Amino acid sequence: MNMPVYLDYNATTPVDPRVADAIETCLGQHLFGNPSSSHIYGRRAHDAVEKARGQLAALIGARHEEMIFTGCATEANNLAIRGVAAALRDRGRHIITSAIEHPSVAAPFGLLEQQGWDVTVLPVDEFGRVNPESVAAALRPDTVLVSIMHANNEVGTIQPISAISSITRPKGIVLHTDAAQSMGKTPVLVEQLGVDLLTIAGHKFYATKGVGALYVRRDTPIEPLLVGAGHERGLRPGTENVPAIVGIGEAARLVHAEDDSERAALGVLRDMLHQRLQREIPGLHLNGHPDRRLPNTLNISFPDVSGRELLEHAAIDVAASVGSACHEAGDNVSGVLGAMGVSQQQARGVVRLSIGRPTTKTDIERVATALVSAFFNR
Repeated sequence: MNMPVYLDYNATTPVDPRVADAIETCLGQHLFGNPSSSHIYGRRAHDAVEKARGQLAALIGARHEEMIFTGCATEANNLAIRGVAAALRDRGRHIITSAIEHPSVAAPFGLLEQQGWDVTVLPVDEFGRVNPESVAAALRPDTVLVSIMHANNEVGTIQPISAISSITRPKGIVLHTDAAQSMGKTPVLVEQLGVDLLTIAGHKFYATKGVGALYVRRDTPIEPLLVGAGHERGLRPGTENVPAIVGIGEAARLVHAEDDSERAALGVLRDMLHQRLQREIPGLHLNGHPDRRLPNTLNISFPDVSGRELLEHAAIDVAASVGSACHEAGDNVSGVLGAMGVSQQQARGVVRLSIGRPTTKTDIERVATALVSAFFNR
């Protein structure tokens, strides 16, 4: 069967064959032991977990002990936000986030607001960027946490996290960023960003689903969400998922070994697709920042058509997404696009095309031809 071209890498990535090999090797090398056990089977499993921890730490420039494995990015975001809030509840009860966060950040903020916390939600500009000056203006003596995503999952806009850190760090305010979409697409280095907490999702950069991580800078005040044994510095009790952790470690190693030209290649293919569609479809509109954007992400609005219907017409050749532009029940503007000031008519025509490591120039040409044909023959 001739499968459609997959351009939904912001939703999830396939497992890289080298990651799959590492997991298979793990399963075949008597690494079934409990990493907490003192016998040889436990020590082998423990060593595999610690090797992966080092690989992930090396990718983002962190210390080995600052990496906490979780079951997914949603868990990591909850641990970061609710864990810091619990640790600092006696210091202040004001927290700050943005209007375009992933639900796994927005929902914990909503829960804390229900519990009596004062939440400030910062606006974004028409490109989806938070102005660092708005962060500075929102700070109060009782502010304890700021959480701003690194790159947006819908439009790809990259936030000025380093500039925000220069505002929060001198005041001793904890800064968290959700970098789930960024890994493998753009450099993510915790010292350059100046963050205290950073979220990672394995399945966004060619590891398996069911594994994530949270970078926790040394001495950051945080409490666990769950109680039990002392795994993961006491922040995430529960026996470790060794094969999945080995997989995310190998995925991190592969990204770390890449050079800038490999990431730049994503941008070349993305721009090739954008230019072809712009040339052939009048009125096409780019959503997101023209430059400060993930190199793989192209979020565009097609004029006078539903993006969902367009993808249905092109489904034989293209597997992509409308992002969150429309809810299942109707054509309401997504929270991200609404915060950017995108009209309902423009949001209706949104298609998100996200490119990945296996994407080729032939794939791009096939997708462009299919979308142009679907647009004019719908």
